[in-house]
Amino acid sequence: QVQLVESGGGLVQAGDSLRLSCTASGRLLGHHTMGWFRQAPGKERNFVASIRWSRNSTSYAESVTGRFTISKDNAKNTVALQMNSLKPRNTTVYYCAGGPFDNYSYWGQGTQVTVSP
Repeated sequence: QVQLVESGGGLVQAGDSLRLSCTASGRLLGHHTMGWFRQAPGKERNFVASIRWSRNSTSYAESVTGRFTISKDNAKNTVALQMNSLKPRNTTVYYCAGGPFDNYSYWGQGTQVTVSP
């Protein structure tokens, strides 16, 4: 069983950058995909970015392309989300997720990101 723990959330101003990190305990396999999602209160959870554990193949939501970058460190079992040029509308809870192929069966507890105007 893989457990995910996010860190790095916080309060920033519009235009600032923030780096989220997700540490996985347990073995991640080559066919796993790791991703970031976000969910505002009362709204559905939305995809942000993903990366294949065995390759550097990445995917992004259109709304974050060019501003957010997902990366991984296989040796440390971590996945990061670098968020640049943050906007107030990016305020929400961000979740790390992972699982075989695109089946996200592992989820972190979430980390709050708040962007002030």
